[in-house]
Amino acid sequence: MYTSLISVAELALHLHDADWLVVDCRFELGKPTVGESAYAAGHIPGAVYAHLDRDLASPITSTSGRHPLPSPQQFADTLSAWGMTPQTQVVAYDADTGAYAARLWWLLRWAGHRGVAVLNGGYKAWLAGGHATSTEVPHRNRTQFNFHPDRSAWVDAQEVAANLQSSQWRLLDARAPERYAGTVEPIDPIAGHVSGARNHPFALNLAPSGEFLSAPELRARFEKSQDGVDDAHTMVMCGSGVTACHLLLAMETAGKPGAKLYAGSWSEWIRDPTRPVERS
Repeated sequence: MYTSLISVAELALHLHDADWLVVDCRFELGKPTVGESAYAAGHIPGAVYAHLDRDLASPITSTSGRHPLPSPQQFADTLSAWGMTPQTQVVAYDADTGAYAARLWWLLRWAGHRGVAVLNGGYKAWLAGGHATSTEVPHRNRTQFNFHPDRSAWVDAQEVAANLQSSQWRLLDARAPERYAGTVEPIDPIAGHVSGARNHPFALNLAPSGEFLSAPELRARFEKSQDGVDDAHTMVMCGSGVTACHLLLAMETAGKPGAKLYAGSWSEWIRDPTRPVERS
């Protein structure tokens, strides 16, 4: 069973296994049709497509962030349509970095499914390896996938605010340094970061190739950001709860499981003007 990362070579060996499911998660914020168009133009053979807004999130509300968690019923319906069973090995990929594929990885963990991994280097690495692509949309027999979501895997805004009052908790922000500092904000109406959060850009998890760093390198970087706080008391966030999952995947790869996702993240935090915001 693969539970964090999988290499192109490893996926190629199992590509046609009946109990494996490959999911294309390519997406671009601000251009929500680009990923699906890229999938139609060519994808890993047998892969189904997961749209971030439609399949991996629920509709935005007046108090939510930009990518609220899908309801358990909605997500179960999606997984059933893909033919998921408790024995299915899932491999998620996106264009290169895993920033969107990690969202599906975390959602399946939230659903209690351990057999899920992200393709290291994504579609870019698959192509670089000289592997075949396809434009065929596969037919998968529908199943009935039911689950009980793990509420302890994520925290809400109230829990974040309460936990940050303690030195025993740490909140890591996965956004780029300029967005964290508030000098640039291309998406959300308010710039800055949650008071008390520390910046740990998801790009810190990656080598120049777009593949993840080694486990020891990842561990060293997280230990620096956590500054003595243990994994179970670490929370991660980003703009909308998507790239924050990349931090959780990297921590898992580094042998540091147990951190929690702030699911609403920055775009939810700023919905309430009484919540403290900093710029630096």
